[in-house]
Amino acid sequence: MHSQTISQLAHGLRSGQFSSVELTQHFLERIKRYPELNAYITVTDQPALQTAQLADAKIAAGTAGLLTGIPMAHKDIFCTQGVKTSCASKMLDNFIAPYNATLVDKLDQAGAVMLGKLNMDEFAMGSSNETSFYGAAKNPWDTNKVPGGSSGGSAVAVAAQLAVYATGTDTGGSIRQPAALCGITGLKPTYGRISRYGMIAYASSLDQAGPMARSAEDAAILLQAMAGFDPKDSTSADVPVADYLADINQPLQGLTIGLPKEFFAESLNAEMAGVLATAIAEYQKLGATIKDVSMPNLKLAIPAYYVIASAECSANLSRFDGVRFGHRCQNAQDLTDLYVRSRGEAFGKEVKRRILMGTYALSAGYYDAYYLKAQKVRRLISEDFSKALTEVDVIMSPVTPSPAFGIGEKLADPIEMYLADIYTIAVNLAGLPALSVPAGFINGLPAGLQIIGNYFQEAKLLNVAHRYQQVTDWHHQQPQKFS
Repeated sequence: MHSQTISQLAHGLRSGQFSSVELTQHFLERIKRYPELNAYITVTDQPALQTAQLADAKIAAGTAGLLTGIPMAHKDIFCTQGVKTSCASKMLDNFIAPYNATLVDKLDQAGAVMLGKLNMDEFAMGSSNETSFYGAAKNPWDTNKVPGGSSGGSAVAVAAQLAVYATGTDTGGSIRQPAALCGITGLKPTYGRISRYGMIAYASSLDQAGPMARSAEDAAILLQAMAGFDPKDSTSADVPVADYLADINQPLQGLTIGLPKEFFAESLNAEMAGVLATAIAEYQKLGATIKDVSMPNLKLAIPAYYVIASAECSANLSRFDGVRFGHRCQNAQDLTDLYVRSRGEAFGKEVKRRILMGTYALSAGYYDAYYLKAQKVRRLISEDFSKALTEVDVIMSPVTPSPAFGIGEKLADPIEMYLADIYTIAVNLAGLPALSVPAGFINGLPAGLQIIGNYFQEAKLLNVAHRYQQVTDWHHQQPQKFS
């Protein structure tokens, strides 16, 4: 059962091959069987079985939707009423959310069965899932390797089939990068396409929720349930939600694919370049044409991103002060001592680093030199994408510079870790949609292809990804130990 798609499971539930309770129990047993992956922070077994019973009643009554009764899990950045929402931080290790995020409510209404909350980098700050207070999640293709971050637990849960699908968030590549490293499909929608209400903020102008699943077709089903305007979120886009399955099988004859010269330079890993060349050749067989495009400001994406993201993180995390909720130090001498020790004890090294960088960039005398200049660069990058997307239908690139690296390999060098997101960060600065699809293997580890589209053109991206997955089987590959 655990290797089936959403549509296959929905058919099995409706035809009585198995019940939602049986399906949920099956996944809960798999979670218990593979604790070494460290994918889950919290497992909600009893509530999951109760939800599954309600789902079975809806299925019997003929009122079920495609997602009714299907087990999934949330990245532990989404507020879930009555369930710990930790952001993988000691700061929120004792925080029980008093309400649901809008995304959680939407999936609840669609009939989802939540198995629990998934591991991640602390406050979504990281590219390897190693900054988690609960320890690193492990890549199921090689448990000595990282799964990527910050949505590492989500990628592991889907790849190792400990959930049918998972939610993730993407601030600078945190859905696409772990999806690529774990061999699954991950979609970062247009900024504002999915509500951010109840999603604990890292960098408010960059954060975006999205689905992580085995295939583009599953991602389309999920986006249909997740997307939509939310008046509770001031950044939510009041744009009609497309039917993401309607044109998913459209032929690609006449599609023009842009390849950014800046992403296919000599610095690109030769094996990764080979994977991409093979994938692009498949698209040419499907009727697509290839065109080189130039986006000269892409080289500025990483410094611009880390100034902007760190500045916003500095502001957003100021609320975690030991006063209202979260970790509070013992025996504080005064208010300053309470602030200093509560934050010092509860935040991890990477979170502290980014708060300090952001506070510096926003400080008097440096705001214009760093933050304002980074915002100007952001506009230039956005204009580069806009120009390129007038010449081509989609842009393709690597997702990561290499396959998954070893646990601990890059922890001593933050700059090297930041470069793991070199191909994904610019998309967030521009607010565009992009997805990662499995495209091959390098030394037994998955490699991904990134497909970038224009604003609110998720249906086009899903169509382009789905047609590729119809002629390849990379997304069907499973890590043998966990199959």
